[in-house]
Amino acid sequence: MVIEAPVRGRRMTHRAHLFSLRIGHALREACFGSEPYSLSRLQRDVMAGVAVGIIAIPLAMALAIASGVAPQYGLYTAIIGGFVIALTGGSRFSISGPTAAFVVILYPIAQQYGLAGLLLATILAGLMLIAMAYARLGRFIEYIPESVTLGFTGGIAIVIATLQLKDFFGLSFQGMPEHYVDRVWLLCTSIGQFDSASVLVALATLGIMLYWPRLRTAIPPHLPAVVFASLLSVLLANAGYDVDTIGSRFSYLMPDGSTGMGIPPYLPGFAWPWEQPGPGGQPFEFSWSLAVSLLPSAFAIAMLGAIESLLCAVVLDGMTGKRHSANSELLGQGLGNIIAPFFGGITATAAIARSAANLKAGAESPVAAMVHALVVLLGLVALAPLLAYLPMPAMAALLIVVAWNMSEAPKSLHLVKHAPASDIAVFITCLMLTVFFDMVIAITAGVLLACILFVNQMAAMTRMADITDNKKLVDLPVPDQWAVLKINGPLFFAAADRIFGEISASMATLDGVILYMDGVTLLDAGGVAAMNKLITACAREGKQVYFAELQFQPLKTLARAGVEPVTGVTAFYPTLSEAIEQFS
Repeated sequence: MVIEAPVRGRRMTHRAHLFSLRIGHALREACFGSEPYSLSRLQRDVMAGVAVGIIAIPLAMALAIASGVAPQYGLYTAIIGGFVIALTGGSRFSISGPTAAFVVILYPIAQQYGLAGLLLATILAGLMLIAMAYARLGRFIEYIPESVTLGFTGGIAIVIATLQLKDFFGLSFQGMPEHYVDRVWLLCTSIGQFDSASVLVALATLGIMLYWPRLRTAIPPHLPAVVFASLLSVLLANAGYDVDTIGSRFSYLMPDGSTGMGIPPYLPGFAWPWEQPGPGGQPFEFSWSLAVSLLPSAFAIAMLGAIESLLCAVVLDGMTGKRHSANSELLGQGLGNIIAPFFGGITATAAIARSAANLKAGAESPVAAMVHALVVLLGLVALAPLLAYLPMPAMAALLIVVAWNMSEAPKSLHLVKHAPASDIAVFITCLMLTVFFDMVIAITAGVLLACILFVNQMAAMTRMADITDNKKLVDLPVPDQWAVLKINGPLFFAAADRIFGEISASMATLDGVILYMDGVTLLDAGGVAAMNKLITACAREGKQVYFAELQFQPLKTLARAGVEPVTGVTAFYPTLSEAIEQFS
């Protein structure tokens, strides 16, 4: 006992991050914990925040466009959502904002319900995330298999890349069909109408994105890529080859009533979400039935937000050796997604790539993420006229690279080559369902399939063996018409019927058996039912069954089920030797 107590204490401390919940956990730990928050740490946070903020500006705009809304709403998300989540969350290095994973969920919502419906769905998702936090569901992130996460992230990447092909090739058709097969068919039938100038800009952007990392500079590749693409599009426009840009596609209403092109150079202002534009820019009509119809979409947002934010925190923990508070992070994500929509922000969650860049840039605390939000705000106010020159083909190429990176294709390929067939089946199922149907269906089906396959594997591990003649285990003589059978593995619903069926079949020529059960660690209600079925059969046929060396959990289960010895049929013994001694 003296040895075990510290071990249990360490185990509890190791897992405390899965159960703790308090607002601003990461900020408290990093800035007001055991290590004082010094001026040098603040300087590192500021430098990291500036670096990531610069990275976030074009990404936030591109992801907003891919989600079906104007680019400024992506900036609002990074500003408001990014700041609030950093202030209240549980992961000290996470950077939150719009992410590529949400595109497949948000785009259909924006098309069907408009910006107002998307903001309302985000608020509902935020409420669900807070409910998850207080229900202490953060710990369940450990129960999602890697094959499931790789499957749905790979499927999301395929869908995102497909959605970008329209702008990549400069195709002129309006809108995208709802179903993936219809999208691919429309792209295939329209590809002959591609715009050569748009393709040139997209390929130039893609080339720089792929080549720039070889230079090993501190500047992230998408910054020189979008700058060069913008200059190239200006040169092409002067030569008479117009390329679609943010300024030519998006507009806003100025205070004097005139129309501005691009994004508004103003601070995000408070507005009721239901007062924002509805589908097709028409006035939004809020109703209770509409809110109910948004619940499935909100649930999808909440589920993906929880999974992505906690996976990001786990990745950062692995890089730093720190521990995040899972439920506190869910609480912060919920608060951020409730507050941001009142300022025009769409769904936000932790972004793995930006968070990793934040850590590599020297971040010390969530202050870096707050600085990142302020840098995006400054970029919105000061750089709005320049951001209007960003070409849409460059944004598409940027998102194709983002989609490739989030797909984790090398890891998926390794899984397909080396993982068991069950994991490969789960991976393919999740990927295909995400592409052709829905991410929530994919995750649900993937987890269920993984559980079923795991149960099947566990059931196959439960075995029964005849050890009557094994002198190492059975050191006393056993009567001729008796046998000693050893059971190894859990006797649960998926295995018990088979095992007790095998025992019943082996008793056809015997008067009785001794079941040596020291290897049975688990007995559930299904196992008790199968055991009672065997006992009933033995009583009917005048045979006996002795049980020896039951472990604590099976004994507890039998006691709760009210199973007692039956005179002349069953008996229970603490050891195998004592059971055999009854024949002496």
